[in-house]
Amino acid sequence: MTAPNEILPVATGAQVRAHVWQVLGTRWRELAAVVALYASATIAGLVPPSLLGGIVTDVQQGTTAGRIDLLAAGIAAALVVQAVLIRFGALAGAKLGEALLATFREDFIGGVLALPLSVVERAGSGDLLTRSSRDVSTLSVTARRGVPAMLTALLAVSLTLGAIALDSPLLVLPCLVVVPPVWGAARWYLRRATAGYLRENASWGVLTDSLAETVDGARTVEALRLGPARRDRTDADIAACWAAERYTLRLRTFFLPAAEASYILPLAGVLAFGGFAYLRGWCTLGQVTAGALYARALVAPMDELIMWLDYLQIGAASLARLLGLAQVPPDRQAGSARPADDRLRVTDVSHSYIPGHDVLRRISLAAEPGERIAIVGPSGAGKSTLGRLLAGITGPDRGEVAVGGVPLIELPLGDLRSQIALVTQEHHIFAGTLRDNLTLGMPDASDQAVLAALAAVDALGWAEELGLSSQVGSGGAALSAPQAQQVALARLILADPHTLVLDEATSLLDPRSARRLEQSLSAVLEGRTVLAIAHRLHTAHDADRVIVMEDGQISESGPHRELIAADGPYAALWRSWHGEARSGRPRQAGQPGEAVHDAVDKASSSAGSGG
Repeated sequence: MTAPNEILPVATGAQVRAHVWQVLGTRWRELAAVVALYASATIAGLVPPSLLGGIVTDVQQGTTAGRIDLLAAGIAAALVVQAVLIRFGALAGAKLGEALLATFREDFIGGVLALPLSVVERAGSGDLLTRSSRDVSTLSVTARRGVPAMLTALLAVSLTLGAIALDSPLLVLPCLVVVPPVWGAARWYLRRATAGYLRENASWGVLTDSLAETVDGARTVEALRLGPARRDRTDADIAACWAAERYTLRLRTFFLPAAEASYILPLAGVLAFGGFAYLRGWCTLGQVTAGALYARALVAPMDELIMWLDYLQIGAASLARLLGLAQVPPDRQAGSARPADDRLRVTDVSHSYIPGHDVLRRISLAAEPGERIAIVGPSGAGKSTLGRLLAGITGPDRGEVAVGGVPLIELPLGDLRSQIALVTQEHHIFAGTLRDNLTLGMPDASDQAVLAALAAVDALGWAEELGLSSQVGSGGAALSAPQAQQVALARLILADPHTLVLDEATSLLDPRSARRLEQSLSAVLEGRTVLAIAHRLHTAHDADRVIVMEDGQISESGPHRELIAADGPYAALWRSWHGEARSGRPRQAGQPGEAVHDAVDKASSSAGSGG
């Protein structure tokens, strides 16, 4: 059984083991301390059976009460020493586990932040959320307790077998009868467990993605009466999770009882073979007694070993999914060339999301420094896809998008973001102060610069009333959607890139507020290249040049007045947006068509670019 195909990769078993050894190597001092403490505790725990065997031998051969008392005191002292060593060993093991978990989490966060945005969007949120929650939680148990427990159990088994060999080498043989059944059960289980747990975790990712889609699109689900269909989808995803978990449960219900049933074999073997050896004079009664106690002492570490072997498989599957993020190939190959100027050029670009179905076809355009270009067209024309290419988020399948003669995909990400920025209708407010949210791209910005940016986006009033030091985001003051979008635009101003790609950046504001905001931004954007994707055509009216897209191609390009005079696709869009008839006669105020067109405009603006 294999995990379903995932866009985000999964590390192999060899890669997981190599990473674990690498991390353990960086913590070898802590690891050595844990091993030393538990080894000492195990050795102390092996003293009582040896002394008890000595008591049996002495009583059989005749001894004094003082001798018995001395041996009993030795047993008590060894048990006390063992308890103290176990206590400090557990503390050192917990510290080691927390350090390992911190390292794994840091590696995971680094992998997440290094993921190309295009890969994240293709993968969806479900798989990534499951890896960052369920897989991290599972790994935390394994790292905190599993690794120290496995090490100590292996030590205990090894040292106990060594003690039996020192007591009587013959009694080691019956202890080894447990090896074939445990080895067979473990081999059967390990061959199936990794794939089973990967499939289980992947199914949870699908379920999470489905639930997130339903919650995010709750209004659409309600408006289109999609509730039954979404419930059916969720039921199917839950059934897949149930089937995956049932499979791994079947593995455990075979492996664990089979392994635990073997625990009695060493004790039974020592008693049976030891009695036979004693009758033949091959060993003393004290040696048989000590050997039986040692065999009994094997049960606890073996049980711990088998139990944590199962947990380690679960943890290894989760770690494989977390390490897989680091295997996502970069979507850009940074070169050493630096842009000669700020001129942005698109040359013969085609792009598709599904092979053979181009969203953009042979697009070419040039944006001169300081030029303002409006990109308009019907939904599905490819506007937003072009915007992503212009911002360097995605590289084109064919052709080239370059700034100053350097392809965007060859610019280091830091350099690219300092020169070209994309603002969409999507926005996020992070937990922290309002000032922290504003200065994400420019943490050293002064208060004067922050206030100037807020004033530029018409947000100074509510921001001063709230206070820059006020907590916002999760657990803090809630910002409305228009306020959050103003924060996103203010971040952009502080970052100060020379080229801005605005994909419906004012769509969450009402038309009057959006118009006022754009007028306020006009002075701030002076000298910057601006490419604005818009449904509200007053943006196009103010632009130096308008580009009209239809069916993935540029159908018209030119200033607003020239395109209106040409009476082509743009003129049709302009008349439709203004509620005018083909004859050019404006509708009278109060006519039904005016309200309809206003409603369509608002709906399209809030729904997104659609391109």
